[in-house]
Amino acid sequence: MAAPIAALVVAGLTATACAPESSDNSGGKDEKSGTLRVWLFQEVDTAPKEKVVDGVVAAFEKAHKGTKVDVQYIPVETRAEKIKAAFNDPKSAPDLIEYGNTDTAGYVKDGGLADVTKEFTDWSESKDTDPTAKQSVTVDGKIYGAPYFVGVRALYYRTDVFEELNLEVPKTQAELISTAKAIRQAKPELYGLAVGGAYTYGAMPFIWSNGGEIAEGKGGSYASTIDSTDAQKGIKAYTSLFGDDNCPAAKCAGMGGNDTVTAFASGKAGMAIGGDFSHAAIEAGKVKGKYAVVPLPGVKSGEIAPAFAGGNNLGVLNSTSHRTLAVDLMEQLASKKSQDALFDAMGFLPTFTDVRQDVAKREPFVGPFVKTLGAGAKFVPASPAWSQIDASLVLPTMFQEVVSGRKSVDAASKDAAKKMNDAFSSAG
Repeated sequence: MAAPIAALVVAGLTATACAPESSDNSGGKDEKSGTLRVWLFQEVDTAPKEKVVDGVVAAFEKAHKGTKVDVQYIPVETRAEKIKAAFNDPKSAPDLIEYGNTDTAGYVKDGGLADVTKEFTDWSESKDTDPTAKQSVTVDGKIYGAPYFVGVRALYYRTDVFEELNLEVPKTQAELISTAKAIRQAKPELYGLAVGGAYTYGAMPFIWSNGGEIAEGKGGSYASTIDSTDAQKGIKAYTSLFGDDNCPAAKCAGMGGNDTVTAFASGKAGMAIGGDFSHAAIEAGKVKGKYAVVPLPGVKSGEIAPAFAGGNNLGVLNSTSHRTLAVDLMEQLASKKSQDALFDAMGFLPTFTDVRQDVAKREPFVGPFVKTLGAGAKFVPASPAWSQIDASLVLPTMFQEVVSGRKSVDAASKDAAKKMNDAFSSAG
């Protein structure tokens, strides 16, 4: 579940959001014993995650006499309603939650997450946190949690197809596009590069590598830049992959990220943009033993296209009456030891740079993803409006309008920018 639900912050921008609408409603209590309630996300197979968490909880309870930890695993799909309800009903709310980092700014605006800037800064392990992961818990310069894991995408390609057609691994974006079309021409039963009109996070690297941005900070809020000249270059590059010469629009315009990975895993594509979190599904498919992974190339040879990095965080609720204990448990669950174990159990990439390097040595498949993160990831605006923009499919609609021929890149991107700006304005 790693990255599909998640996002971080636009790189290089100061994360800004409206001030929280509610204040600390814990009544100032900081009890040092009792029951801590924790909500973590269910996974496709939660058992390996539970084993890691249970180990942390057992050690925590042993170290804190008179304290019990009650962990519940909640569905990702209904998290928004459940967590919002908890913000509004402190008596039934948990003390600690796992949350997707697309949700950070919105939860802060709602006043649901506690400001743990001091505790995070004082935490000895935090100094090794990837700066981009740290941004994922930061709003308006304050820290509202601890990064739990990160996910990023790279280029999967069929080694057998490349060998048969005597193709070189693409080193530039132009080569990626021409290689995709060469595969399709030689093997019309395959998509050259599986792409999706609803695959927002697969499209973003094309925009970023051409110098475009999604939005920029403006007057304490954000303004869309999806219609800038550079962003339009990226939109043109991505949408050029929709057609009978690569991935027919009739089939591919409605595809999302999971669809493109499924196409690759089932042997229907020569290449796909997939995450480290896609590895298990691809290994279980027909292409096992017949593929490799490299970072997605940028515009110039040797460049890595900036990838969207997702992931999840842990945060203490503002309403907790066990703040000290909750922060301590948050740090234990998000510790280097725990993240290392979580990688072994689930394949989730650690947010600590040193731990990430260690797991890459143990598991070579992680290498291209670690390299991609090291080259600099990019993110979506740290605005409570982003969830609205994402849910209303502003960017997929833009791509689909272009690939269907209904609108030009200029017209579609300007319409998308207007919708984004309306959302930013309404969010404050």
